[in-house]
Amino acid sequence: MDQNTLRALLDAVAAGTTSADDALSRLGTSPFSDLGHAKVDHHREIRCGFPEVVYCEGKTPSQVRAIARELLEHGEVFLGTRASASHYQSVGQVALDARYFEDSHLIVVDRRDPRPERGHIVVATGGTADHAVAEEAAITAETMGNRVTRLYDVGVAGIHRLLAHQELLREANVIIAVAGMEGALPSVVAGLVACPVVAVPTSVGYGASFGGVAALLTMLNSCASGIGVVNIDNGFGAAALASRINHAAAGAAE
Repeated sequence: MDQNTLRALLDAVAAGTTSADDALSRLGTSPFSDLGHAKVDHHREIRCGFPEVVYCEGKTPSQVRAIARELLEHGEVFLGTRASASHYQSVGQVALDARYFEDSHLIVVDRRDPRPERGHIVVATGGTADHAVAEEAAITAETMGNRVTRLYDVGVAGIHRLLAHQELLREANVIIAVAGMEGALPSVVAGLVACPVVAVPTSVGYGASFGGVAALLTMLNSCASGIGVVNIDNGFGAAALASRINHAAAGAAE
């Protein structure tokens, strides 16, 4: 149940076309569904602005399919992260319109009427090798209703590539900066703009990068202000945070 559905239900009660008892029954059964292996939260969008998102890794294809069916039957968006081709094929059995983004390992089923994209999020990467994590962030942010601009391969090894896009960076309400290796990109970006920067360390790099730990520590120890750091390779988490910031900024500007 989303905010529009809830408002329509309350309007129906106010208009007398739905009884209070019927509305109470619908609300009483909506908070979550117990599938045995999962308890699907149907009030997440009302509380947090977006439906429950499914982390697919570690779940069987049949479990993901069952959760997808439950969400879709309640009129909600299905967004599955860290999904395999097997997960996608299984979800496709109950949703022929499911889309699979192989590079970012995302499954999306969005049957909502088209809505205007809000605000502006820029997703920037240090290098092409950060593409998969950046796309997880970009596609998630778009699914959450944000206008997204991709600015890829603008790392500090050729900083003129980043500096050529300063006007674009300053137009954003929030910037997601994705980088591996030494993870310097968010610090540089944050020194150029007034908006918040969400830093995403990736596991890209040689041995001493320690699978992204070096980039993570660089970002946590940045001397630039206005940076928030998410976990290694967590493009989804970056998008969820950036979306809330962007929606708040866009709402304040309306």
